[in-house]
Amino acid sequence: MEAIITVVGFLGAGKTTLLKSLINSYVAKGWNPFVILNDYENANMDAQQFMDQMSPQCIKPLSGSCICCSGIIELRNTVNNIPERKHGITLIEANGTSDACALMEFLGVGLDSRFLPPIQISVVDVEHWQQRGEHNELEANQIQVSSLLVLTHLDKVIDTRKREVISQLQHLNATAKIIPMDDLDVLLLPELMPSKNAVQQLDHKKAHWASCSVDLPNLPNATYIHTLCNALPKHLLRVKGCTVLGDDTNYTYFERTPSGDVHIRPFNGVPITGSKLLTIGPGSDPSALEQLITAMLSKD
Repeated sequence: MEAIITVVGFLGAGKTTLLKSLINSYVAKGWNPFVILNDYENANMDAQQFMDQMSPQCIKPLSGSCICCSGIIELRNTVNNIPERKHGITLIEANGTSDACALMEFLGVGLDSRFLPPIQISVVDVEHWQQRGEHNELEANQIQVSSLLVLTHLDKVIDTRKREVISQLQHLNATAKIIPMDDLDVLLLPELMPSKNAVQQLDHKKAHWASCSVDLPNLPNATYIHTLCNALPKHLLRVKGCTVLGDDTNYTYFERTPSGDVHIRPFNGVPITGSKLLTIGPGSDPSALEQLITAMLSKD
């Protein structure tokens, strides 16, 4: 039977980094992973970042709906239509504001009998855990029914902070195994059992945020990416985009995490939707983004 592993965690916690590591490890050990990616606006942009690791036929982006509620039927149908493979395993990355408890409650209903009951992994950013202000409840909800909690950003904290976070995680989920990402053994994941924890229900509206995307013109250089990201309001908790810089013939991907850090790296291929700027968070508005881009470029 094929295992299903869902990866959840707050925006910027390291879900995609974990997923890439899982893919590499499974492929190296002779497994055949199928990956499903969920995002509010443009999951295709994220999907293309995995094309150098696996065949496009084994990656399915789900955009525009949240798989913990309105998108659950599409997710379930996608899983049931995954081709049977020898040593198959399905990996699902939920968007960073998913109601993880609701996702696990609904996903296991109606799956084909060839699949094992889904298990859930939560990625926990130790540096910023429970420092999300009004979003702390959502972050805490995302670890309650996970079988495994994977710790990230450990290099940025002292041991006291690490012990404090682990203690809080154990209080919220006493049955989950807690490990640093570097200690993850992929062969043990399919053997994990689904959590049977009783959960503290989340007001589901807290898992639904505004989002939007707009076309992004070519930018003269990377400085403009930093200028753009720094000009966007902090209540936009996730910013990401793809564009061409200067005379470069290749595309560049960038993102701003909830902590405000800006990361820039080469984009794999050509985005099928063209250059885009995407935001997630209260106040996401296309006209405001377009005005900001125009104002930035007009200063030249």
